[in-house]
Amino acid sequence: MIRRLRWKVVGITMAFVSAILLCVFAGIYFTAQENLRRSTEQQLHDALLGGGSYWFLPGQGDAAALPCFVAEVYADGTARINGSSYYRLDDATLSEIVNACLAQPEDSGLLRQYRLRYLRQSGLLSLRIAFTDSTLEQQTLRALVRTCLGIGFAALAVLLVCCYLLSGLITRPVEKAWNAQQRFLSDASHELKTPLTVILASGDLLEEHTPEDSAAKPYVDNIRSESRRMRALVEQMLTLSRAENPQRTTQFASVDLSDLVMDAALRFEPVAYEAGHTLHYHIEKDVLLHGDAQQLQQLLGILLDNAIKYAGEGCPIQLALHRTDKQLILETENGGAPIPPEQLAHLFDRFYRADGSRSDHGSFGLGLSIAQAIVKSHGGTIRCQSDARSTRFTVTLPLKR
Repeated sequence: MIRRLRWKVVGITMAFVSAILLCVFAGIYFTAQENLRRSTEQQLHDALLGGGSYWFLPGQGDAAALPCFVAEVYADGTARINGSSYYRLDDATLSEIVNACLAQPEDSGLLRQYRLRYLRQSGLLSLRIAFTDSTLEQQTLRALVRTCLGIGFAALAVLLVCCYLLSGLITRPVEKAWNAQQRFLSDASHELKTPLTVILASGDLLEEHTPEDSAAKPYVDNIRSESRRMRALVEQMLTLSRAENPQRTTQFASVDLSDLVMDAALRFEPVAYEAGHTLHYHIEKDVLLHGDAQQLQQLLGILLDNAIKYAGEGCPIQLALHRTDKQLILETENGGAPIPPEQLAHLFDRFYRADGSRSDHGSFGLGLSIAQAIVKSHGGTIRCQSDARSTRFTVTLPLKR
């Protein structure tokens, strides 16, 4: 849990900073693009005023000026070109460029197929168009993108290291609190088992010496009933603590889950029959898993017991186990009243019991929490889906390699 929390902090921080860097670099890029466009169009405007004169050729006049040429198109379709000697374009190519520019709806823009930026201006007798090479503009923008990407990746790499180190400091108090909570849960469960055992033994002894017609008989029965209930709660809390810390209490080994599921199906088949349900199961053979057999048996018991308890009257119960290329899928399904969507999100919370019929079974609301902890300790996931047709619990676990 702490490791996931640490990486979650790192992920959120990196995503936030990446979004900020992306916005900054995008702002720099579009600002530079706009400035280059304005600068180029200003020179094109000057070229239109000068008619493509010699000072727009490279090496003459303003050193920052781009080489431009101007086409003057008359009403009869003829055109006169000034300043095109730098580009060494033949008449056919010049004609294609002018025609392509005339086909554009905007008075300024970019002819990408010729890598030329143009600016049109209407006159009294002709339409004047100034052209200049956009290669330098595009190269400048590409260089800017490469620079931003290099700086961005370097900054993110440094930030990733810093975030990971700082996340350790941030999550350290959480880790201490979590470990203290787990120790308290485990220690309290252990400490409570002894006095509860004494109370149960005393209650049993007292029940043997209490006549059936005695006024104290109901109180003795209450003591024994509540003691058994409390012992069940303590055992579930201890089981939850062990499931959430498998590295401390269990040793994983190769487990044939097909055999475990078949045994669970045979154990719960008469239970389902007594409750008025039929249990149908489809179990694929030789499904191997690296895990703890005792915890997996408990997981199966929780899922089947849950399906039997909350199945609608006379509804069949389905149990299935099959595998894909890299994982196995265990499913239980029972008909009955659907679980409202607002309750589905809390089914695996500790001590959560949904309203209505789903809370009338004397449970503490820890069964599904224990199931989720067992599944997570085995590197898998568990989810619940409920609709008008049925309620389905699906467990996905990695296969043994």
